[in-house]
Amino acid sequence: MSGVAPLPERADVVVIGGGIMGLSIAHALAREGQRSVVVLEKSYLVSGASGRNGGGVRAQWSSEDFVELMKDSIRICRDFAQEMRINVWFRQGGYLFIARSDAHAQQLAASVEMQRAHGLSTRLVDAREAKRVAPILDVAGVVAGSYNADDGVVFPWPFVWGYAHACTELGVGVHPFTEVLDLDLQAGRVVAVETTRGRVRCEQVVVAAGAWSPEVAAMAGVDLPNQPHRHEICASEPLKPFLEPLVAELESGLYFSQSMRGEIIGGVSNEDVPEGLDQGSGLRFLGLYSRALTRAAPRLGSLRVLRQWAGCYDITPDGSPIVGGVDEVAGLELCCGFMGHGFMMAPVFGPLFARHLLRGEEAELFRRWNLRRFATGELAEAGMILG
Repeated sequence: MSGVAPLPERADVVVIGGGIMGLSIAHALAREGQRSVVVLEKSYLVSGASGRNGGGVRAQWSSEDFVELMKDSIRICRDFAQEMRINVWFRQGGYLFIARSDAHAQQLAASVEMQRAHGLSTRLVDAREAKRVAPILDVAGVVAGSYNADDGVVFPWPFVWGYAHACTELGVGVHPFTEVLDLDLQAGRVVAVETTRGRVRCEQVVVAAGAWSPEVAAMAGVDLPNQPHRHEICASEPLKPFLEPLVAELESGLYFSQSMRGEIIGGVSNEDVPEGLDQGSGLRFLGLYSRALTRAAPRLGSLRVLRQWAGCYDITPDGSPIVGGVDEVAGLELCCGFMGHGFMMAPVFGPLFARHLLRGEEAELFRRWNLRRFATGELAEAGMILG
């Protein structure tokens, strides 16, 4: 890995953030012919949200934008292992959403109708069919569900490593353990990045640092409305394979799936967490998760938890990302605010962002998700957020 090599004195594009979003952008830039690209990561490559999530990849969203993005992202995930020559354990067992209230059932019904209009095979299911899809469930009180067999789960770490390796093969400099200290501006334009390992002059800087993006943008005098939110997750002892889909419950924010190695991996909504960039773990989460899990699947009550960890969601006021240029600072580009779902959107969003940087292509998404919307009040549509 090129992180042991000295930093170049200059690059055309510096990407700040070595998670999957930053690496996907760098990889797409290199494939488009832009080889003077440097990726800076303050820690090891899977230290942030890209290495701390459940690996879910779904096209079931309540936002039409997200549905269209994820249709392509799932296709990329399906071909990733062969293209990148690394096994990411992609398993298309589907996503099963369940609703226990009429309000959430109506939300699912509207989402299913929209998704089918966009070419998805999602279908609305009743409690009996939900139990056929996931026999472990206790469906007492379940009003409705939605199921799409094409959704799935990947193992996050090799997904990130695959992008990093492909970047280096294309000549991109990937530099872990390189913390950004400051962004140098001249006449309203970013001209260099100061790091713990030296200074890199550049034409463009892409801030793709997830929940750390506001800290980085502030170095250029840019105030982002993003707020970090700790999201905890845990893995159980391995069990014999019995669960095909990832199951998600709208009321509690519970989600759980079974990995290729047999663990039950899941999380649950927890609003009572420390503020700020906190990746610690707490007992309250285990109580909330165990109650929600054993309510949904009572037979998992004797399950033993082996590992618990946390990462930070990158929350925006309207639940949609912040992408594109910054009016006040030329050469500064943002790609952050993806809530907890940048991991699954990165495969398709990286190429979109690369075309935006290299050819000035500004998809309609970039206009709707630009930072200026928070000043004008033209907020974007949010999707279904879990956990």
